[in-house]
Amino acid sequence: MTFDDTNRPSWAGHMKRIRETRDEAAFAEIFAYFAPRVKAFLMKSGADSGLAEDVAQDVLVTLWTKAHMFDASRASVATWIFTIARNRRIDMLRKDRRPEPEDLTWGPEPEPDQADVMALQQDAEALGTAIAELPAKQRELVERAYYGDLSHAEIAAETGLPLGTIKSRIRLALDRLRYVMK
Repeated sequence: MTFDDTNRPSWAGHMKRIRETRDEAAFAEIFAYFAPRVKAFLMKSGADSGLAEDVAQDVLVTLWTKAHMFDASRASVATWIFTIARNRRIDMLRKDRRPEPEDLTWGPEPEPDQADVMALQQDAEALGTAIAELPAKQRELVERAYYGDLSHAEIAAETGLPLGTIKSRIRLALDRLRYVMK
């Protein structure tokens, strides 16, 4: 089936049929129309032909498996598909930039030098003392961020404080800690 802009089928209708009845013919039409366009979009974004084709297929498989998530009141089918493609492209770029893990050592690691162990213990004790001496408002936020492993946004949601206040207090606390730990 060939398509042009004036004779295009209702893609939202196709999505409804895919969602409700797993209509393979509707999916085939969407695939035939959008796969080359998604591939071209990815190639214009810097992906090579093979990778662009793989990602385009992945995008359309996602359309098939997550058809229930499509909401015609929020976006057109084309917008939804190209948003998925854009997100996959971003994931692809992040993956390319991710460093390879270092080779793992085999067997037990050698015992650390006792002087290094003592220095680390002393640094840890000094840091604990420095954190304890921070103003309460700063100390609480540093503890939540670093010991509680919470993001600044999560801390803001828990405390009700503005995000900018959270960031400022943590920055001030870290500046004090850097000064004390010199």
